[in-house]
Amino acid sequence: MGNSPNHIKFSLKATGQLQSPALTWLSNEPRLVSQWPLQGEKLRQVNLLVDEQLEKGHLVPTDSPWNFSIFTIQKSSGKWRLLQDLRELNKIIEPMGALQPGLPTMIPSEWPIIIIDIKDCFFNIALHPKDSRRFAFTVPSINAAEPSQHYHWTILPQGMRNSPSVCQRVIAEVLPSIRWQFPQTILYHYIDDILLAAESKEQLAQLHRTVKATLSRHGLEVAPEKEQMTMPWKYLGYHINNTTTGGPLVV
Repeated sequence: MGNSPNHIKFSLKATGQLQSPALTWLSNEPRLVSQWPLQGEKLRQVNLLVDEQLEKGHLVPTDSPWNFSIFTIQKSSGKWRLLQDLRELNKIIEPMGALQPGLPTMIPSEWPIIIIDIKDCFFNIALHPKDSRRFAFTVPSINAAEPSQHYHWTILPQGMRNSPSVCQRVIAEVLPSIRWQFPQTILYHYIDDILLAAESKEQLAQLHRTVKATLSRHGLEVAPEKEQMTMPWKYLGYHINNTTTGGPLVV
């Protein structure tokens, strides 16, 4: 069994990668869900995407007795995304609870703001070694030319019920030193979205640099194309400018 969610402690692997705590399981009996049929372009894309994740070290070959179906969807950008149906697995994972009790309420009006997004947060947090073999799947070969291949994830997979909570809490452990260093500024954080605000542009620029450097030291990268440096800003469904907002964030 894993750690209680009330006593979660995160760690760094020897490689410097952030690592999730062991999950708490309601059953240790292996679950085996047959792979859905994959044909044509979808099968080709699955094989390409799996090869890509293998190269990044996010997947490894496995002899795991567990198996859950994978599939792929094409995004509006035209790129394909690899997904896994973990509904049956989620039934036997103890949830970690709410991400946070509520949303932040106030930002002083006229304060400059920067909003950043952590790139591929889940893919930068390793699964605990005790858990990774349970996140296994099978990849059919193209045209049945060779035996199917069996892999498991080494990082937080999309679709696992606790992946957002783990990401939230891992990032939360990285940020306290910054809040201590910049006590007169605002740093709001929700999963992979971070809002920064300060009384002056100079303070904000210094805070911004420090946050990015701190995240980088922990193997986390900011998505440059998603940085919001000027108004109107968007954060958790809110639209914010210097004096008004679509929600209760500015006072």
